[in-house]
Amino acid sequence: MALRKIIKVPDDTLRKVCRPVDHIDSHILTLLDDMAQTMYANDGVGLAAPQVGILRQIVVIDIGDEDVGLLELINPKIISTEGEQIGQEGCLSVSDIRGDVKRPARVVVQAYDRNGDLMEYTGEGLLAVAFCHEIDHLNGIIFTDKMEKNNA
Repeated sequence: MALRKIIKVPDDTLRKVCRPVDHIDSHILTLLDDMAQTMYANDGVGLAAPQVGILRQIVVIDIGDEDVGLLELINPKIISTEGEQIGQEGCLSVSDIRGDVKRPARVVVQAYDRNGDLMEYTGEGLLAVAFCHEIDHLNGIIFTDKMEKNNA
C-alpha cells in the first residue's frame, strides 16, 4: 500500500466524468488499498479515484462507524433517495472551505465490491452524505457546486 497525492481544486481532473471499471484486477485492488490508506492518513471519511488522479468509478468510505467499517465501491450508482438534510461538508480536494449542502436523508447505492459481487448499501445521515459526495466526484461535481452557505 502507498499514500497517493490528493489532487486539489482547481485541477481539471476533478471536473472530468470517470469511466466505469470493466474488470477488477490487481491494479484496481492496489488502488482500493492505496485510496483507503490515503483517506485515513488525511482524516477523511471518503475518497474518490479522481481525487488521486484516476478517472475510474471507484470510491472508498469510512464514516467511523465500526458496524459499517470500510466500504469499497466500484461503479457505484444511487438507486433511490428519500428525505432531505442540510449539513456542513468539506473535502480533501478543497482546502479551507466548508459549507452547507442539501443532500437526501436516506440513500440506497448499488456497487461492486473488490470481489466483483454486486452489493446494495443503505445510508442515512453522514453515510448518505458520503455516498452522494463521493459519487458526485465521479461525475466531475464538487460539493462547492451545491453549497448553499459558505462556513469557511
